[in-house]
Amino acid sequence: MQHIFAKSALLPNGWATNVRLSIEGGKIAKVEANAIKQENDTDLGEQLLLPAISNVHSHSFQRAMAGLSERRGASTDSFWTWRDVMYRFLDQLSVDNIHAIAAFTFMEMAEAGFAAVGEFHYVHHQTGGTPYDNVAETSLQIIDAAQEVGLGLTHLPVLYSFGGVNGEPLKGGQQRFGSDFDLFALMVEGAQSALKTAPADFHLGVAPHSLRAVNKDLLAQVTQLLPGAPVHMHIAEQLAEVDDVKTHWGARPVEWLLENAPVDQHWCLIHCTHMTPEETIGLANTGAVAGLCPITEANLGDGIFEAVRFVEHGGQFGIGSDSDLRISLAEELRTLEHSQRYKTNQRTLLAKPHGSNAQFLLQSAAAGGAQALGRQSGRIEAGQWADLFSLDPQLILADGLNESLALDYWMFAGRNDNVHNLWSAGRHIVKDGQHINRASFELKFRQTLRKLRALL
Repeated sequence: MQHIFAKSALLPNGWATNVRLSIEGGKIAKVEANAIKQENDTDLGEQLLLPAISNVHSHSFQRAMAGLSERRGASTDSFWTWRDVMYRFLDQLSVDNIHAIAAFTFMEMAEAGFAAVGEFHYVHHQTGGTPYDNVAETSLQIIDAAQEVGLGLTHLPVLYSFGGVNGEPLKGGQQRFGSDFDLFALMVEGAQSALKTAPADFHLGVAPHSLRAVNKDLLAQVTQLLPGAPVHMHIAEQLAEVDDVKTHWGARPVEWLLENAPVDQHWCLIHCTHMTPEETIGLANTGAVAGLCPITEANLGDGIFEAVRFVEHGGQFGIGSDSDLRISLAEELRTLEHSQRYKTNQRTLLAKPHGSNAQFLLQSAAAGGAQALGRQSGRIEAGQWADLFSLDPQLILADGLNESLALDYWMFAGRNDNVHNLWSAGRHIVKDGQHINRASFELKFRQTLRKLRALL
């Protein structure tokens, strides 16, 4: 059993002092406030102990193409021109590349304050679309990379069958994604087998990619494949997508899904940046999690999520790093709040009256992220996985500020790289601000980058 002692910790009911945690089997066995530090405790001193976040949405391979899509083309750029760059990049990726990139990306997530990730995994096949001898080969690489890093994982194999709402065939880079349902079920089975020897906090879900990439029958099949498991899906990310779905499915994406699919607390709908007020309230009422990726949504010009209305109606949200071009928990949450300010010309819109904005954002994202990943975490309390991180007030220049004000300073005025320690299911993988094996993961990633960039 391991023990952590913190002078200040954010518990479900607020800040507590002199908190002593007992951790056994990766889970928090006991939480004592106003406790006395014992000789062998890991003593955090003045650091703030916080619940770590589950990253609800990642495509880890895209970390290696960050910066490659920022040159303007012959006409106005958009999500769709970015997607063309991504497809060309995919043609260069080997299985070894996928592993090295995922490991480095997962390491960066840990250093940012994420204890687990939902990997929305759709690069299944070889260039051109031929399956590997083991149809779940790339899933195995993702699972292995997460184990090497020590980051918790909910693996989300993606069903991607069509190139558009009319059932167009896949082409170009999309061919590495493509599967019919039978092949997809085999890939899920392969991932299930691999997860039998993985840590107990590793889970499996399913991800019908979007209403562009599956039809109604496939959507029904995939959502029934693993009863009770997480179901993640892109939805209403782009205006063109909304228009296409409305034309060919007879309703707007979120509207159609809420009327025709069993959306409940097991679902996580990604982006949702183009919803009507009625759709926003309807989604909140289902108990599903809205998977928000503010840095990527800003980078791709997706739009702004209606967070204020959604939260006012009891909606749950989680945070994802999506394209992984920049991995920063503080910046994701700050960008979410700032986007609401851009939209409304008001400030501190999401916090409760007289409450800390950062505390609300952090605790909400922790709860929503855990729900979306089917992970028993998100709160510092007995029975939860020990998903924890700490901040040093002196390192974030929060000297003299109380706990909530220090947290506000970190999120809205501090640097993005001040996570001092991080535990994922009790695994202490970030110490003194760095992952314990950073050098090894960074070396392999840099070698991979050089090889890939030479091919572009």
